[in-house]
This record gives sequence, structure tokens and C-alpha cells, in this order.
Amino acid sequence: MKQEFLKELVSFIQNKGFIWGPEPELYDGLAGFYTYGPLGKSLKNKVENSVRRVFQSNGLWELEAPTVLPDIVWEASGHLNTFKDKIIECENCKSIFRADKLLEETNNINAELFTDEQILDFIEKNKIKCPSCRGSFKNEVKTQSLMMKTLVAGREASLRPETATTTYLPYKRFYDFFRGKIPFGVFQIGKAYRNEISPRQHVLRSREFTQAEGQIFIDPNEKNEWEKYEWIKDTMLPLWDYKMQKADEPSKLIKLSDAIKHKLIKTKAYAWCIWLAYEQYISMGIPEEVIRLRQHHPDEKAFYADDAWDVEINLNSFGWTEVCGIHDRTDYDLKQHSKFSKTDLIARREDGSEYVPHVLEIAFGTDRPVFALLDIFYTKKSKEEGKTLFKLPYHMAPVDISIFPLMKKPELVEFATRIKNELEKEFIIDFDISGSIGRRYLRSAESGTPFAITIDYDSLEKNDVTIRDRDSEKQIRVKTSDLTDTLRKVFSHEIEI
Repeated sequence: MKQEFLKELVSFIQNKGFIWGPEPELYDGLAGFYTYGPLGKSLKNKVENSVRRVFQSNGLWELEAPTVLPDIVWEASGHLNTFKDKIIECENCKSIFRADKLLEETNNINAELFTDEQILDFIEKNKIKCPSCRGSFKNEVKTQSLMMKTLVAGREASLRPETATTTYLPYKRFYDFFRGKIPFGVFQIGKAYRNEISPRQHVLRSREFTQAEGQIFIDPNEKNEWEKYEWIKDTMLPLWDYKMQKADEPSKLIKLSDAIKHKLIKTKAYAWCIWLAYEQYISMGIPEEVIRLRQHHPDEKAFYADDAWDVEINLNSFGWTEVCGIHDRTDYDLKQHSKFSKTDLIARREDGSEYVPHVLEIAFGTDRPVFALLDIFYTKKSKEEGKTLFKLPYHMAPVDISIFPLMKKPELVEFATRIKNELEKEFIIDFDISGSIGRRYLRSAESGTPFAITIDYDSLEKNDVTIRDRDSEKQIRVKTSDLTDTLRKVFSHEIEI
């Protein structure tokens, strides 16, 4: 972890109005809770709209389910009794830490599967001290539930720790809506809550966060009869296989059809889901050179999963970071909820035979890609020029266009306002009349805004404006009658300034 870079990045994130917290800052803050400021919320909206476009264009329908459910649901899903983390406490300052993450952050290892004894032995051998006070840890490992509990009319309930479970519960409604035709896909974008032990790493590990999870219900007999696979089978993806590669080796570009042929990926439907997860991050503007797909080791994989892969992004601040899980959950979830609800959750084939559908899952959040975009495209302030560069992909910038009257003169402001009123029908606009034009250009660029439009006295005479490109700093004059069409073309890279 590059502490200096992270410190500068967090300062930038806060000062520019992207993310504030931990919140409420006014009352010293509670770890794991953050406020998205004006630019941050706009960026998060862009990420979530990208998620919607990709899922919807590939046949998944969006829904919204409750965030609080009775505990029988979480007992059925397994969360109530097993959703726990191992914790360790400092003898001196009484700070509590999640044991595996403490070891991983201080020694760059994977400690998720360590036993209590292994954790204590590792702490002793490596002389690991409390990050807060440098004190010693108690010789004891405990567990803490991650569920956030509440009461609803006196009934035990919990805030959802994921959106997936709440997606499975209306299965019978789905089955009717899709006229009994399987496969079908649905997704949710919404809040989830986990009582994390000691959340750090900014919004990468929060107690309140936004998930975006797609679930595809499929006949297990048709996992290798997936028509959409034929569209993408020749796609090369950066796959990292635990059977063939060491931890420090880079991923390899492998054609999906070869991954199926060599049984690196088990089924065509699941291969398509891996591609779709990868496509989510490419569509958000994450550079392909910092993405890899890593297969879970058998000891790491959930007991109900037939296969599991993660999308990981190589962040400047935290290195390779998991941002998405793709799981073949088989029929585990529907069977569990069928058992606890005493309701058949089945489907019927054309021949009349009955079966419990399997679920293929693409599970991720929207906070992590927001942080990834900030991390990847932020460049530290240049001492020579006094500039901070934030070259987000144009389509993901929180503000599309800045509009600047050259001076705060009534006639220029009036002309600029007419331009603003027309463009904001299609674009997100920042209208700025304060400060020198150079300072306004700098503020706009630091916010990641791709284009700045300047109105000067020539604009009044010739009915045109200047468009300035954030990255190249080149400028062109454009007639106001052609302005909207020109902007569409520069955003889509049909033309360059």
C-alpha cells in the first residue's frame, strides 16, 4: 500500500466534494459510513447507470426489494448463524481488529482460512503489534456476527448483508412474470449493511454500502446449451488460474472457448457470466490492463458454489483488490428457502419433469468501482505546474461540461445562460462565473470535466463558442447551431478537438 499516494488521494476525494467521512464528521464520525458529495454522487450515478445499461442490454431486469427482513430469512440463507468474522483485541487500548485482515495488511498474505491457533502463532512469530497504539494482542481469538440487528413490531429482524438473498425470495413471482420460461435474469442495485469489525481502506470496506448483483436462474441441464456464449466465445479474457499460476505471476489472455475446452471454466453459461462481469468494468472505463479474473482455490470457495471467480483491479493504493464475485450457486438458495418456507420453488420442463433452478450470480458493489476510478485516474499534484490531473473517461466524468462566460458581464452571462439551458437537456452542466478564466479551467479539469465552453465577445457577434478539451487543452470554435451535435461526437470519440 502506497501510504503517501493514499493520503493525497483521500485529501483530493474530500476537498473536491467526492466522498466525505467517516460520518457524521460533526460528531467525530463512525467508521464505515460515508457521505457522497456533489461530484461523488454524480460519479456514483454514472457507475450505476453503466451497470443498468450492461445488465439490461444483456436481458436482465431490475427490481428493488426490502432492506430489512425477518430473521427466519437469514436463518434459511445461513447468514444468521455463520456470517461471522474472527476478531482479536489489543491488551493495551482495547481496539478490536478483524484477525485475517490484520495479518494480510501487515504481511501481504492470505489469512482468510487460518485457524485460531494459526492466527495466534503468526502474530507471535512475526511480532505483530496493534496499529493504533503498538501494544500487544490478547492471546485469544473471538468471533463477531456481521449482521445488523433490529426489531420490527417486536419481531427479530436484520438489515440485509447482501442483495442476493432478497432477490431469491420472489422466485414464484418471477416464474409467473416470465411465463414459466427459464432461463431468466434479474438484478438489484441497493443498500446492504455489515457490522464490519474494523473497516478501513476507505469505501472499499464499509458498514453501509451499495451492491449491484445480477442473478440468472437456469435449468442445470442447459448450462452448456447457452446461445449467448456463441456471441462471445472468441473473446480473450485475462484469466488467472490457481492450478497453473503462482501468486506473483500475471494473468494470461485466454480465449473463452479454450477455457471451456480445457475445463478451466466448467460451463458455457458460466463462461458468459464471467464475460458479462468483465464487461461491466470495461464499460465503466476501467483500463483492461489493470483487470484480471482470478479463480478461487477450492479451500476458498463457498461450500455451495460449483465454481467461483473474482474480478480484481490493480489499484495504485491497495494493489490487487477484489471488486466482483461470479458464482455458480447451484440450487442451494432456492432449496434452503423452500425448506424453511415449506413452499415448493420449482420449475417445469416441456416434458413435465420438475426441477429446482440453479442460480448463476454476478455480485459486486458500486462503491468499489467509484473508488477504483478515483484511484486510477487521479494524478498527484505537479510541483512545477501546481496541477492535479483527473483524467476520467469522458463518459464517466461526474460533470460533462463546464460553461464559462469570459467575464462577469450581463451580456456574456445572458448568452452563456441560453447555452446552458439548451445543453442541460442532455448533459450535466457546471456554470461558473467566478475567478479568472485560467483558474476556472483548472477547477474544471481537477473535477474531471472533459470539456469547457467559453463565451466571449466574439460569441455575441458570430454566434459561436470555444470548446476546450481537458486532456489535450486544444480549443475549437463551434457555431451554437452545431454545438449539441459536435459535443455528442466528441463524447463518442467520433471527432477530436
